[in-house]
Amino acid sequence: MHQPVVPSPSPSELAAHVGLKRRGFIVSACVLLLSLGTHPLLFGGFIPTVIVVHIAWAAVLVGTAAAMGSRWVTVHRASVVTGVASMVALVLDIHFTGGLSSTLYPLLFAMPLIIAVFAPGDVVTVWASVVLTLVGMLVASWHSDVSEQRLVGQVTLFFFLAWVAVFSCKQFRRMRDTERDAVNARLAALEQLARSEHLRADAVRSQAEMERLALVGRLAAGVAHEVNNPLAYVKSNLGYLEEVSGEGAQDLEDLRRVLWETRQGVLRIEQIVTDLRRFSRDASDAEEAGSVAEALDEAERLASVRLRSLGQVVREVEPHLVRVRLGQRQLVQVVLNLLLNAADALDGARPSRAARIVLRASRVEGGVRLEVEDNGPGVPEAVLPHLFEPFFTTKAPGKGTGLGLALCREYLARVGGTLTVANCPDGGACFTLHLPAVPEKEPPA
Repeated sequence: MHQPVVPSPSPSELAAHVGLKRRGFIVSACVLLLSLGTHPLLFGGFIPTVIVVHIAWAAVLVGTAAAMGSRWVTVHRASVVTGVASMVALVLDIHFTGGLSSTLYPLLFAMPLIIAVFAPGDVVTVWASVVLTLVGMLVASWHSDVSEQRLVGQVTLFFFLAWVAVFSCKQFRRMRDTERDAVNARLAALEQLARSEHLRADAVRSQAEMERLALVGRLAAGVAHEVNNPLAYVKSNLGYLEEVSGEGAQDLEDLRRVLWETRQGVLRIEQIVTDLRRFSRDASDAEEAGSVAEALDEAERLASVRLRSLGQVVREVEPHLVRVRLGQRQLVQVVLNLLLNAADALDGARPSRAARIVLRASRVEGGVRLEVEDNGPGVPEAVLPHLFEPFFTTKAPGKGTGLGLALCREYLARVGGTLTVANCPDGGACFTLHLPAVPEKEPPA
């Protein structure tokens, strides 16, 4: 027989079940005592032996309820005890009120059905009631000297009712087990779904980290060049200062100029290192708002090591733009990715041309519209439907992960924004971002 694996009931659930059973026994005892008042209507008067049987019957029910409350008797044993006591009491009532001609005799046939209703799923108790009822019928028939034909008819009818009681009890048990299995299956599915969602979130974070580090790698060669330039004139100026320091007094203004240039070179190196370190570090996702102007500044500084040799970046940014719902770090990553993609497109353009990348930002209803437009070769029409698919890339192996634009669109979708691309009529591509604004807080009353 299939035994479903179900968790053991908690102490509170067990206590509630015991309390329900106890209340049922006590209510049944009260009904038995109150039924004594109906004896004159059923039997034409009071029958002392039946009164004694009912009082003893009620006492057994109350005593079993008290034993259950004291944890002396389990729920299953209490059902068996009360079932046997009820069967014996009913047989005695029938015997003392006329045997087979008693008005209580039909209850003997219905006893298994009654037990099945009050103890659903308890097959053992129902079978015990069937056996005891059969014994009670045979005893009552023997005392009443019933004919063999009538006895066979009664037993046949009883077997049919007993089969209905046992079958319904088993069906209830199967339904209950099936329901428990379904509940367990739903819980397992929910748990698996939670694990899958957790793994998916980890995978998304890993993809974002991988793409950000890939962007840093794409900047590495330009960073070396960008750092070498200020280092070269810092080194040259330091050599000049070393030479003039031994020649006595020199033009003070000339010395100030050399020191200023040296300081600017050091500051440029510091700014490059600071931007890269801030961009590559693992930050929390607690950012809820970003500044478009500040993100453009930081992304342009980071991309300058790649764009300086290609051409110019033109900015058409309205002043006093509202803050947007996309976090600052992710906003920088989106703009930087678009700038580097534009640089790669311009670098591979044939014939080569002077690069011109335009950054436009303007206030629109509900947020900010940001455009990154280049004068490169544009996006092939066959590539446009697949451009934002994960791991889709038109670059040579080792030149990209294929995650950049997919992550950019996902970042915007999370906050209710959009990212689209279209080819410009005069050539080149234009990426358009719609960034929802941060809701303004209502002033306190």
